[in-house]
Amino acid sequence: MAQITPPIEETLLKGYDPKVVRRLAGYFRPYTRQLLVSLVLMLFNSAAAVAGPYLVAVAIDSGIDANNPAVLQRTVLLYLLAISVQWISIFLRVNIMVRMGQSVIYDLRAQLFEHLQTLSLSFFSRFSVGRVITRLINDVGVLREFIVWAMLAIARDLFTLIGILIAMLSLNLSLSLITFIVLPAMGLITVLFRSRARDNYRRVRQSISWVNSVLAENINGVRVVQAFSRQVHNYAYFSDMVNRNNLDTNLQAARVAASFPAAIDFLGAVALTLVIWLGGRQVLSGSEITPGVLVAFVLYIERFFEPIRDLSQRYDSFQSTMAGGERIFALLDTPAEVQDAPDAIDLPSIRGDVRFENVSFHYQDDPALVLEEIDLHVPAGSVVALVGKTGAGKSTLVKLVSRFHDPTDGRITIDGHDLRRVTQSSLRRQMGIVLQDPFLFSGTVAENIRFGRLEATDVEVEAAARAVGAHDFIHKLRSGYDTPVEEGGVVLSVGQRQLISFARALLADPRILILDEATSSVDVQTERLIQRALEKLLHGRTSFVIAHRLSTVVNADRIVVIQDGRMVEQGTHLELLAQGGVYAQLYRTGFDA
Repeated sequence: MAQITPPIEETLLKGYDPKVVRRLAGYFRPYTRQLLVSLVLMLFNSAAAVAGPYLVAVAIDSGIDANNPAVLQRTVLLYLLAISVQWISIFLRVNIMVRMGQSVIYDLRAQLFEHLQTLSLSFFSRFSVGRVITRLINDVGVLREFIVWAMLAIARDLFTLIGILIAMLSLNLSLSLITFIVLPAMGLITVLFRSRARDNYRRVRQSISWVNSVLAENINGVRVVQAFSRQVHNYAYFSDMVNRNNLDTNLQAARVAASFPAAIDFLGAVALTLVIWLGGRQVLSGSEITPGVLVAFVLYIERFFEPIRDLSQRYDSFQSTMAGGERIFALLDTPAEVQDAPDAIDLPSIRGDVRFENVSFHYQDDPALVLEEIDLHVPAGSVVALVGKTGAGKSTLVKLVSRFHDPTDGRITIDGHDLRRVTQSSLRRQMGIVLQDPFLFSGTVAENIRFGRLEATDVEVEAAARAVGAHDFIHKLRSGYDTPVEEGGVVLSVGQRQLISFARALLADPRILILDEATSSVDVQTERLIQRALEKLLHGRTSFVIAHRLSTVVNADRIVVIQDGRMVEQGTHLELLAQGGVYAQLYRTGFDA
């Protein structure tokens, strides 16, 4: 295992962004009623919390000190009522906010998933799967935490803080001013903590990302690790560097995180000491401060610094939400490079007559042409083999037929229909593709074969498997066609996965079939099985075959040679050999170019 350097994280924290806030607010509109109810419950909760110390003052001064049992009893009942209101409002509010937050995240994640399926292949070639998954999981998770908990806590803290300030100022101005003496020091500590916490947050995220990277590489390459007996070395590297770095970073962050509440509690204790000392002296001197007011102030001070501490700690959550929201909306705003025209029609049932008319293509972020001035007519029902060295443009050409990309110049027609004037779904419903690296989804063998034609019966599924020579090995599996293949088909060999993908394509009964080096990953014996099945699979269908093996292309109706993005030769196998050109040279090298 190579020593991976710690990955550079994208911007994790971001200041207030009104655009992000406005777009997030748009997801709350369907839940406006729930949000308003939560705010009302928040007001009740804050009012009940603020009323507690005031009722204690009344009970002491007007009940106990005045020797008035009736007032004492009434105040105690009011205090119990306030506690009950506070508890009920918290219970209802949390339930409403959790449901609302989860609903917002459901809507957002569904929108992201839908949008991702419309994006062109070029997007996924530029963005790694990990980055995309991070958007759907981590960034959306940050929003969920903020909506469900942080937003709730911020509103609660603000309401409670305002209520306590009003109550303290109304009770006694001088004691309030004494309490506020520590606020400048608290503000300075908060600024310092926020800066340190932000830096620590970045380092913690970077350290855990490093751990994940090393773990992923070690797991993916476990066969190589064991083959070269690198377990001890890899463990030492992971333990002494990667995991130790994560431990040290988290411990440092924990020390900073622990110091802030301790400092706030110390300042709160200082304020409390001053109030008790100065207020107590005024009580003893018989001034306007009563024992009940002093006790109420003591209780208010204990509650006054709690929302301040909580608001400071929520600041990073707010910044993370801004950064996560920015990344999510940037993904949602990414346009699909291939889109249906406003007046696009559904492609009717086709015969499969394909024409390339002066077609050129280059990627949007690279002006160099991948294909240049391709003129090609593929009659319906014919088999065309595309050959050429790696990188010549063969796969790009068939991607244009599938309309995963649109030509930069020229046009492609099927039965006279310009592909840019028909809907993508109606085109691809009549096409089948088998790739070099077969991909199977989590599910059973039958479900994977039925992937392109969900209404197919079990009899039809088995018939397709028999036609491509897959039935025998499927029948021997633990549960036959109901055997789970796991994600990616890991329980099957490469050849078995390829046979299932052939059965999937055959069952879909496409009018146009694309085989993109579909036999390059199978052994010779499996290839012979496939060659026998290919005659039935290709019969009556327009087929594009890309292959590096001679056996796959020699019987094609036409062979097209692609070199440096240009079509340099075309003809039958014997015609091209007689020409003695590029194809003949490839033939002599066995096509392993």
